Amino acid sequence: MTSQLNKYVILSPRTYNSQSDIRTKKANEDKTMSANLKYLSLGILVFQTTSLVLTMRYSRTLKEEGPRYLSSTAVVVAELLKIMACILLVYKDSKCSLRALNRILHDEILNKPMETLKLAIPSGIYTLQNNLLYVALSNLDAATYQVTYQLKILTTALFSVSMLSKKLGVYQWLSLVILMTGVAFVQWPSDSQELNSKELSAGSQFVGLMAVLTACFSSGFAGVYFEKILKETKQSVWIRNIQLACGILVPQPGIEPVPPALGAQHLNRWTAREVLCIFN
Repeated sequence: MTSQLNKYVILSPRTYNSQSDIRTKKANEDKTMSANLKYLSLGILVFQTTSLVLTMRYSRTLKEEGPRYLSSTAVVVAELLKIMACILLVYKDSKCSLRALNRILHDEILNKPMETLKLAIPSGIYTLQNNLLYVALSNLDAATYQVTYQLKILTTALFSVSMLSKKLGVYQWLSLVILMTGVAFVQWPSDSQELNSKELSAGSQFVGLMAVLTACFSSGFAGVYFEKILKETKQSVWIRNIQLACGILVPQPGIEPVPPALGAQHLNRWTAREVLCIFN
């Protein structure tokens, strides 16, 4: 009987309290780490977005001899890099097995052409949008472009309500109204308009404004459409991104096809500025 009682360990209240303190401390550490990662991600996103706009604007407006690089070339190369990155992530998820990677790509992409065709619409829209962003930055200053392009938040919210039946609260609608008001004030004529028009003599502000507004609507629709497809299927987001990028590489109406866009006569016009635009 004594040997059986020795099997049981009686914990004192102090032991229970210490274990509870350990759990509480660990939970607080997890919350702190999560908050730090959140702020770090936000900082990286702000830096990436700002640097992308500035490098794109600089590369499209800097005066130089000879023809500029084609925006379609930059779009195609960027999508190729995205495909490579997504394939590496799929390779990691498949436990770093080339055989498993080959099987996943063959089963999910080649053997499911209809699933890939579902992304033909957002692929074409994203192709148009990416080219329009270069047009917008060629005709607008970086600050005006960045503020106006935030209207994509409004268009995304409207398409989410209409296509995904999402409900927005009063404060969310109020935030969207404030966003629209801010964009309207940015576009309001000022005394420095003549100076800005001289700086933007290479293009038309109206063309740039129409380009960025069209990009806002296309971004909102394509993003919500892509979200709807992701929710309706069980394929991973990396596979869907590969399918989406493959659709963008297909020649679109009014946009230069892929082989000429990757020709040596276009790539040899690139400098460090264009490379930074691609990797951003």
